[in-house]
Parts: sequence; structure tokens; C-alpha cells
Amino acid sequence: MKTLYTPLNDFLFYKIMGEKGDEVQLLGFINAVLHRTGENRFNSVEILENKTFTPEVIGDKSSVIDVRAILQDSTRTNIEVQLRNQHNMDRRILFYWSKEYASSLEAGQNYSELPNVIAINIVNYDFPPLREVHTCFHLREDKHRDYVLTDALEIHFLDMVQYRKQWKGNVNDPLSRWLAWFDMGNGEELAAEAVKMDAAIEAANERMVYVTGDKEAIRAYERRQMALSDYNSTISFARDEGIAEGRAEGRAEVLELLDQGLSTEEIKQRLLNK
Repeated sequence: MKTLYTPLNDFLFYKIMGEKGDEVQLLGFINAVLHRTGENRFNSVEILENKTFTPEVIGDKSSVIDVRAILQDSTRTNIEVQLRNQHNMDRRILFYWSKEYASSLEAGQNYSELPNVIAINIVNYDFPPLREVHTCFHLREDKHRDYVLTDALEIHFLDMVQYRKQWKGNVNDPLSRWLAWFDMGNGEELAAEAVKMDAAIEAANERMVYVTGDKEAIRAYERRQMALSDYNSTISFARDEGIAEGRAEGRAEVLELLDQGLSTEEIKQRLLNK
């Protein structure tokens, strides 16, 4: 099962999980995250959109490539892979959750018709800083922690850094198998074992093999990887210059310049000339 590609490239993740025909693997992944098994499993999912990827979108370091779907009980899901720490994940995820929640209500509809929205975030850095692989958030009352205001909001984080520290080598449950497959670049044999054990992961792996057989898709994958590398290079340079570390305003400036589409070299020159 040797591969040069990682499912945690957000473009490739979308091609594997977010297009019409990807329902089997998407449903398997969602059920694994939500720990739904047996009669409690979701049995159907509708993928909401097919994106058109222009070279500009793929090369834009700030563009969001997410997977959106509706489950059989009308619950909406939004799934995103975030490999770089922009130091704004808490507010970022609330923004995208709220967009999904509000956009589902059409003119004239009653608020009671607003669906539940589940956001799932796969991150390759420690967030939240709780040293947990899987964390889940709801709206709870401060004193009465057992009281949840509403089940409309549910936000999950899957921390790949903590996975490698705590769960690596474990394929005993569906979620750990999915994370092993996502991390195939750091554990090929474990990923292959996960594929053998889970039909949904096998479907995802077959889809990845198909997608990566297309030259245009590979060019988009590599362009997306390059955009991420440019971002990391810029942040590393800023840290070396004493801008991104210990000075929130400096870090914010770098992120703003990246969002404006400036290249790594352009940002370096701007920082050096300050």
C-alpha cells in the first residue's frame, strides 16, 4: 500500500470524502467520530456540493476546502482539515459553524426548523491544548455542567499530534482506524491494517488510488502542498526574526499578509525592511 500522498492534504481529503459517490466512506468516518455503532449508526448522508477547483483556489493559502453534508435526521456536518496553526481556531470554527447553521434557514421558516450542526476538525497541531486526541464541545451552563442549553451545536477536534503520542499502534475502534489511515505517511503498515479491518476505510483508500491516478488531480495536490509549505516557511522565517514568537501583533501581521496572497519572498522582504 505504498503511497507518496497523504489524505490530510485538504484537496485530496475533499476528493476522497466530499464528492458525489463518496457517501460510503464519509458516512463511515462520521459514525466513527460520533461513536455511533449498531442500530445507533447513521445510515445515509447527502453530500451538499461539488466544488470547482481553479488554480487560484488551490494556490490560495487562505482558502477553505471543507466537506459539507446532511445526515438522515437533517443534521448538517462540516468537516475541515487544518494542518497549520493560524492561532485563531476557536473563533474560526465558530464562524464556519454559524454560517452553516444560519444558511440552513430559508425565508419564512420558523427557528424551530434550524437543524443541528456538527463541525469536525482534523488538526495537525495541539488544539485545544488539553492533551486529548478527540475532544467535543457543547453549550453547557457554568454551574450545572450536566445541563446542555441545546444540542444544535457540536464541535469536534481530532488532534493528529496527540494521536501520534497516545493512540498510534491502536486500531481497536473505528475512529483510531481512521486516524491510522490519515497518518499513513508515518505508519504504512498500520494504515494497511486499518484498510483490511474497515470497509469504509477500504472504500476511501480505493478512491484515493483512483484520484491520484489522475495527472490533473496530482498537479492540484502538489500545488496545495506547495501553498502549505510556503506558509510554514514564512512563519519559520518570521519566528527567526523574532516577529512570530512572543509578539502577538507581529504574528497577526504575518497572517494578514498571507491572507492577502503575498508570496513568502514578498513577506520576507517586507519584514526585513521594517
